Amino acid sequence: MRERDNMTADAAEREPTEPKKRAGPVTFFREVRAEGRKVTWATRQEVTASTIMVVVLAIVAAIFFWVVDMILGAIVDFVLQL
Repeated sequence: MRERDNMTADAAEREPTEPKKRAGPVTFFREVRAEGRKVTWATRQEVTASTIMVVVLAIVAAIFFWVVDMILGAIVDFVLQL
């Protein structure tokens, strides 16, 4: 409880910050390019390996759900025929 009171007191003591001015489109795109240079991009080999994993797992999941659907469908048909 005491920490909570300190946090609100600290917030009250701080000076209000001025809102940032809106920059023009040229500045915006310049900053976007600068941030893009900071990104660690995946290599072609990493992207290929990840893509193959996604495709294989999607196929495995599709087969799994198809089998479960067939089993549940057979169970429902059996119950409805009783």
